[in-house]
Amino acid sequence: MGNYSMPRYFQNMPVVGNKPIRANAENVAELKAVEEDIHDKVVASLENGKPDEALNEKGQLTAMQRIALLVDAGTWCPLNSLYNPENNKTGTTTIIKGLGRVNGKWCVIIASDNKKHAGTWVPGQADDLLRGSDTAKRLRIPLIYLLECAGVELPVQEKVYPNRRGGGTPFFRNADLNQLGIPVIVGIHGTNPAGGGYHSISPTILIAHEKANMAVGGAGIVGGMNPKPYVDMEAALAQIEATKGLRAAPPGSVGVHYNQTGFFREVYGAQEDVIAAIKKYVDMLPSYNLDFFRVDDSQSPALPDTELYDIVLNNKNRPYDMYGVIGRLFDGSQFQEYKKGYGPEMITGLAKVDGLLVGVVANQQGVFPNYPEYKMEKYGQAMGAGGKLYRQGLIKMNEFVTLCARDRIPMIWLQDTTGIDVGDDAEVAELLGLGQSLIYSIQNSDLPMLTIVVRHGTAAAHYVLGGPQANDNNAFTLGTAATEINVMNGKTAANAMYTGRLAKDQKAGKDLQPTIDKMNEMIKDYEEKSKPFFCAKAGLVDEIVDMPMMRNYIVAFTDSCYQNPNTICPMHQMLLPRAIRDYDNLNNK
Repeated sequence: MGNYSMPRYFQNMPVVGNKPIRANAENVAELKAVEEDIHDKVVASLENGKPDEALNEKGQLTAMQRIALLVDAGTWCPLNSLYNPENNKTGTTTIIKGLGRVNGKWCVIIASDNKKHAGTWVPGQADDLLRGSDTAKRLRIPLIYLLECAGVELPVQEKVYPNRRGGGTPFFRNADLNQLGIPVIVGIHGTNPAGGGYHSISPTILIAHEKANMAVGGAGIVGGMNPKPYVDMEAALAQIEATKGLRAAPPGSVGVHYNQTGFFREVYGAQEDVIAAIKKYVDMLPSYNLDFFRVDDSQSPALPDTELYDIVLNNKNRPYDMYGVIGRLFDGSQFQEYKKGYGPEMITGLAKVDGLLVGVVANQQGVFPNYPEYKMEKYGQAMGAGGKLYRQGLIKMNEFVTLCARDRIPMIWLQDTTGIDVGDDAEVAELLGLGQSLIYSIQNSDLPMLTIVVRHGTAAAHYVLGGPQANDNNAFTLGTAATEINVMNGKTAANAMYTGRLAKDQKAGKDLQPTIDKMNEMIKDYEEKSKPFFCAKAGLVDEIVDMPMMRNYIVAFTDSCYQNPNTICPMHQMLLPRAIRDYDNLNNK
């Protein structure tokens, strides 16, 4: 046992989730079938393009081979593996991205997928790159590019090159990271003209393979100085002659940018040595020894993570024990709850990950008799539903976020919400204002946050529970095989959309079947566009992860938060643990 501050607060917290688990073979099979389908789609997207052997025979390593050389074994946590909002035929945005430790330091890694047209920019790639730089910015960890980018996919340039989140935006983000003291390190391979050249030059440190180049324009651009507004035979032949030499020796080679401009800091003949040089520069970067922030020895959860398949029910209408989920994700299955019993639909409290403190917010499931209080006061009876947000829960979350911000404790949200309570009672209870207050509290916190949509992410509650819309806070968002994200379920949406038309048609004596058919089409469309694969493809979540893999990402997130924070609160000056103890003492008298 190490020496830690305030051990009576942070060590031997209460164990949660240890109620007997009922085996649920049907639920296990359903969830694992979804996970297997996701695995198959990820493998297919990685295998698209040139075979590994074809690249290796030419002396090139694939993106995944480069990542394997760079990242410490067992630490790779991929992000946006299936992100493909514009339906590119390869099934990807031609990059591979994720979190990984490099010589013990967590980094965001972005690798050009050179199996697919030399890593060319395709629709959706710019936003995928920005998600990576946003993660690095929020976690204050290095961003590493394994770059081989042939520039814009010219036939779809209007979807790639311009716009607010277009191909040039990542270059501004790299400048932003540099100005914040977050280094961007690039290992340059292959040909990188035009936009690929700015990918190369915009990072902090440039390390090149001897056959790499970067340039404002490639051979085709340099040779394409035809004064005519069209191409004829004369112009075509002139173009061929103009580019012969350039294709043999493209502009911006090592001879220029190492020997003359000095932009390339180091050059290596072996790709493995380029990777080794990246590691060398990562070693030079500042980071805390995590023991500086630890409040306890690192522990695995005391309860088996495989039981998550039995606990999290794929039947979206059935409740489960969220404490059982918490007990299988955090150190020692320990959890110190904040204001237990107040706002019972929400669970808030402190947990430990790798011996480091995190704040946890989760939606409890089930029913709550005689709750919420504003309905009890009016009607003398009430029954709250788990997953809904009510007045007390919103107030408690506002307080908890504010205290976590004050104590500089990163936050993890376990989201399974069916929305915020509605109706005039809810309006009088100020739920609209309290929901926006929670958004204000999150935005004001300046805290890194991880959100896991365990099952439901519904309506505005999806936003206020640390959702990905919190760009300045949300480092990334995960989903599971049970995830479903929509503004409401398909049947409710169809009723909202078509009930008025049904009534109108009935009154007019019209056949109702065409409208009923449209309602069922909408229900089916909602179902397809709420499923885990669509959520990953459209970027509603950054990765669909296996149930036992949630812990891996939680560790990566938490270690990253404490690796090089820009502000700290000494443990013995924290207020949140004291507020928890005083509330417990007051209510246990």
